Amino acid sequence: MPTTAKKAAPAKKKAAPVATAISLHGFEPYKEKKGEEYMNEKQRDHFKGLLLAWKRELMEEVDRTVSHMKDEASNFPDPADRATQEEEFSLELRTRDRERKLIKKIDSTIERIDQDDYGFCDQCGIEIGIRRLEARPTANLCVDCKTLDEIKERQITGG
Repeated sequence: MPTTAKKAAPAKKKAAPVATAISLHGFEPYKEKKGEEYMNEKQRDHFKGLLLAWKRELMEEVDRTVSHMKDEASNFPDPADRATQEEEFSLELRTRDRERKLIKKIDSTIERIDQDDYGFCDQCGIEIGIRRLEARPTANLCVDCKTLDEIKERQITGG
């Protein structure tokens, strides 16, 4: 038997605020202005600030790891507990080693900014591009040269 009652409209939900840009290390992506010169002082300052903030975060993580390892270091009587702790420390140290290498790369990138050599491909010399540098601030190759490098590496390693 058909009913003539109307269904109540579902309650409208408030839309969640939409992030227009993703913040990286507390920095909003650089917004290029029409006709703006590539890698001008404002852009270099933006990327230098981004890299310094990233380095600061990594250094804070190193400090946390050192204090964590000091606090948690115990001589467990159970060999399984000792092995677990040693494995955890080993993984943490491996991660910190990767971050140490990244800090070196960040330092060399900051040096390139200071020498006004940032944002250009090491192999072909063309602009790397603001969007690529936002995604990978330490990039020193354009997308095309990086792609060719990866293809060559796969051919050599057979991977």
